[in-house]
Amino acid sequence: MTQPAAAPMTGADQAAPFFVCRNVHAYYGESYIVQGVDFAIREKQIVALLGRNGAGKTSTLRTIARAAHPALRQGEIILAGQPLHRMQAHRAARAGVQLVPEDRRIIPGISVEENLIVAQVAERPGWPIEQIYEHFPRLAERRRQEATTMSGGEQQMLAVARALARDVKLLLLDEPYEGLAPQIVREIESILEEVKRLGITTIIVEQNALAALELADSAVILDMGTVAYTGGAREVLENADLRRQYLAI
Repeated sequence: MTQPAAAPMTGADQAAPFFVCRNVHAYYGESYIVQGVDFAIREKQIVALLGRNGAGKTSTLRTIARAAHPALRQGEIILAGQPLHRMQAHRAARAGVQLVPEDRRIIPGISVEENLIVAQVAERPGWPIEQIYEHFPRLAERRRQEATTMSGGEQQMLAVARALARDVKLLLLDEPYEGLAPQIVREIESILEEVKRLGITTIIVEQNALAALELADSAVILDMGTVAYTGGAREVLENADLRRQYLAI
């Protein structure tokens, strides 16, 4: 059930979209997880990558980031003309792919600011730390605190901030609201709204599909490792049958 995007790419955008997954297949061992995924993104767009548990969302995100697992066996992944499918994870990160994983991977035993400094030890650093603090005032307040002693919501802020501290062309967010209290979710939503305002191209995987759709410009729905739907986020919000069929909401 594939439908055209609400704002389809035309002209130059169609010839060379900012980001493309083309016929991507990936495996965990012999388990066939990502089964020919195809979608494209315009620059500065936010895409909600949705589906039921086990649909292949996180696996697709990890494949884009060129993580060791799952293993890409076929297909092309292109970011701003760069062939990510030929890269290992560290090269993809240098090319501008920044993954914020579900487990956040905050470095223990060091402060918030030291986590940011470590993130900036890169070939192409991103935002200066003071700019990060302007957008994340809570982190400025906690700058000397050991990072892993912060609340889950504050650690999620730090995980996003660390991605922005590096050169970021494509931000990948895996379950940014997972395990957070409703009040903290609202704070994270405000941060992601700022990411949207700043025009950072983003793919968000989130079980809270309605929250992700409210943020996103467009949606890609996976079902059993394949693309079942592509189109506008608003179309999904307004299509109860589609949500019930693929998202159980």
